[in-house]
Amino acid sequence: MKFGICQELFVDWDWEKQCDLIAEIGYKGIELAPFAFAERPSDISAEQRASLRKTAEDRGLQIFGLHWLLAKTEGLHLTTSDAAVRKKTAEYLVELGELCADLGGDLMVFGSPFQRNIEEGMSRDQAYANAAEVFRNCLPAIGERGVRICMEPLTTKETDFVNTCAEALELIDMVGADNFVLHQDVKAMLGAETESIPELIHKYDRRTGHFHVNDSNLLGPGMGETDYHPILKALKESRYDGWISVEVFDYEPGSEFIARESFRYLKEVWESV
Repeated sequence: MKFGICQELFVDWDWEKQCDLIAEIGYKGIELAPFAFAERPSDISAEQRASLRKTAEDRGLQIFGLHWLLAKTEGLHLTTSDAAVRKKTAEYLVELGELCADLGGDLMVFGSPFQRNIEEGMSRDQAYANAAEVFRNCLPAIGERGVRICMEPLTTKETDFVNTCAEALELIDMVGADNFVLHQDVKAMLGAETESIPELIHKYDRRTGHFHVNDSNLLGPGMGETDYHPILKALKESRYDGWISVEVFDYEPGSEFIARESFRYLKEVWESV
């Protein structure tokens, strides 16, 4: 199994130090938050992209993807009634796809709850139609670079648009692109679904392109109440062969401790199921 980690956990660490620790712990991949490096992807030069990739690869790491795609941006939105904003959003996602590919990655997780919320007075059907338009306008160019977008369901505490795996698949099927797939996140599934996580893993095993591990307490796996034995067992049984990526939101225990404890626990559980 390929274990990775989302690097925005390492606030204020320089890139070499991040890569040194991530590799030393035993992770094989890194998931980048673009805002941690520049205000927009076009601000990251070709030389910088090559340097970021080489630094990771020299330590045996792959930068496999991006997430928090629209975080800390202005004037971008997925479901807005403003056609010009939808066009800009699709163009921005293409820029991110170029960055992802240049860094050696092949997936982008679309979460960005604030940039997808449904406008007051807009119908659910219209919101889905607007989102589908954005994805149809960016996925072909992104696909030419070998990159997929993974649609992330989030809880109703975070957004009112796409809260369950079934709703994500509804949007994915509307778009009809081979490089538009489902993303599953443990914290989100704990807070939004009526079926158990192992049931959801098996139910959508042929549609899932990426998997985030964390807990409802916003810390990493093994640091909360969630038992990962049935979760990782289901991933193993379903022959999931993608990345299992640690994404946390509470950094208080310390970046290094969280990274080490999450990896230790995941490795221990994976080897026991």
